[in-house]
Amino acid sequence: MKDKKVDRLPYFGFQFLKPFMKPYKKMIFVTLLLAAITSLTDVIFPMFNSYAIDHFIGLKTFDTLTGFILSFVGLLVVQLICNFLSTYYSGKLETLINQDLRDAGFHHIQTLSLNYFNENNVGYIHARLMSDTARIGEMVSWGVTSFMWQGSYLLFAFVNMFLLNPTLALFLLLLIPIAVILILKFEGKLVEYQHKIRHVNSLLTSNYNEGITGISSIKLLALEEKMIDHFETDSSNMRNVSLKRARTSALLTSCVLFCTSFSLALVLYIGGKATMEQIMEIGVLSVFMNYVVSMMNPIHELTALYVELVGIQVNIQRFKKLLEEVPLIQDRQDVIEVYGDSFQKKTENYEEIIGDVTFEHVNFKYPNTNEWILEDFNLQIQQGSCVAIVGETGAGKSTLVNLISRFYEPNSGRILIDGKDIQDRSQAWLHSKIGYVLQTPHLFSGTVRDNLKYGKADASDQEIYDALDLVSATFVVEKLKDGLDSDVGEGGNFLSLGEKQLLSFARAMIFDPNILILDEATASIDSICEKAIQDAIAKILKNRTSFVIAHRLSTIQDADLILVVDHGKIIEQGSHDELLKKKQAYYNLYNKQFEKAA
Repeated sequence: MKDKKVDRLPYFGFQFLKPFMKPYKKMIFVTLLLAAITSLTDVIFPMFNSYAIDHFIGLKTFDTLTGFILSFVGLLVVQLICNFLSTYYSGKLETLINQDLRDAGFHHIQTLSLNYFNENNVGYIHARLMSDTARIGEMVSWGVTSFMWQGSYLLFAFVNMFLLNPTLALFLLLLIPIAVILILKFEGKLVEYQHKIRHVNSLLTSNYNEGITGISSIKLLALEEKMIDHFETDSSNMRNVSLKRARTSALLTSCVLFCTSFSLALVLYIGGKATMEQIMEIGVLSVFMNYVVSMMNPIHELTALYVELVGIQVNIQRFKKLLEEVPLIQDRQDVIEVYGDSFQKKTENYEEIIGDVTFEHVNFKYPNTNEWILEDFNLQIQQGSCVAIVGETGAGKSTLVNLISRFYEPNSGRILIDGKDIQDRSQAWLHSKIGYVLQTPHLFSGTVRDNLKYGKADASDQEIYDALDLVSATFVVEKLKDGLDSDVGEGGNFLSLGEKQLLSFARAMIFDPNILILDEATASIDSICEKAIQDAIAKILKNRTSFVIAHRLSTIQDADLILVVDHGKIIEQGSHDELLKKKQAYYNLYNKQFEKAA
């Protein structure tokens, strides 16, 4: 997902970042103070050279040599200590602010509704939480410290030069705007090329991923040549942009060297004449020469920092937009006061449910669409009933369960559980009472026990085994080397798809929900686990209100009610026998599957 061009934020975004910086204001102040002291010591050091030239060499006396050496070593120690502490605190600030930004971002996305994740892909969200926060944290810590050091050095150096020789200092001061303009032009180009390199690099990374993870499909479809063409095109673009950046960087280096050389020549010409006329001491001339050589780097760094600060506005704006994203589904304040929210649950006020579900004059359309999916829809489901939802792939079968789960809300009308509007209870309460098994099961990294306890945090091993027995999944644990303590791998990749599905059934059953949703839970299972899953479904549907989104019609023939969906709308409803007698949509679906099976 691409972001639109954004305007520069007030105060370069630091107003937005202020709450993240406030806890560390003392550390920031100390870091800036240390950076300023470090720059001051850098300005003072050339004065030692001046003193040595004018006294030890010029006057050929070593009377003050001991004091000179002790002072030099003392200043060096101060500089080393300040430099160490400044660098340490800058790194610490970057780490702490990065952590706070990422914590705030991750915490906020947990509050967002399902529609946000449907509209924004994982890569986009990951970039906001990782790449953007990393650049922001780096700018707040190292950028601010660098600004203080470079700025302080220029200020202290010019003050000292004006005290030593105002005329020569003024000439040098007039050259700075020219140097800044030249450097700024090249820095802008470098940032532009760097953005292009990052973009092309992301394309190359994508090509690498597809070329490696999709190698089986590539070979089966004979796509090797096409993949190589795509990769070589992006690789050529990377080469071309990188060469342009290298050329611009070389020009910038030459520009800085030219400005340095020109300024040095000016100092030698004016200062040399003044020295010959005995208006200025040789030691002072050496100070000016030292400052001229060392000042171009801070000027370069400050202009680069400014360009980077302008460029980072996009990162700040994107992260700011994420934190300002408002959840589509929100609990009312009076509901939160009784039931708490997803982070501070008041479970003592959670009521048990029976399982009656009612749709009452429900009208619904998805956000940012104009087509009504449900219009004055009414449906009453008694506790223990099984409702099957069927239709072609992409027909919109998930609408009803999305509404029951409150992933979306009706535009008008009500959905009631046990006669009470679900909006009168919290989302956390609702989700703690509904068992949900997805088509593609997801297990979290960790052990089998950890994953099953997500269904009930205080579940005992006996309760876990009871749930496994209920869904015929005990054999999955028994065959693992460490039983419940076996690692399932990232996303459960140490297990087969069917085994993961059985464990997801057990996880859903461990808190014994009275309402159960199966979202095409048998659509893609391996033959080894197929019978176990069929047995599990038969067991867990007993005496529960269940909504089964079905791909295989053979699995839902005994359902109390079958809803046939087409283009998101319910076009038929009834029992299996009733719908077959109508010889319409369900009849056609059933016969099509029967013919394929034959």
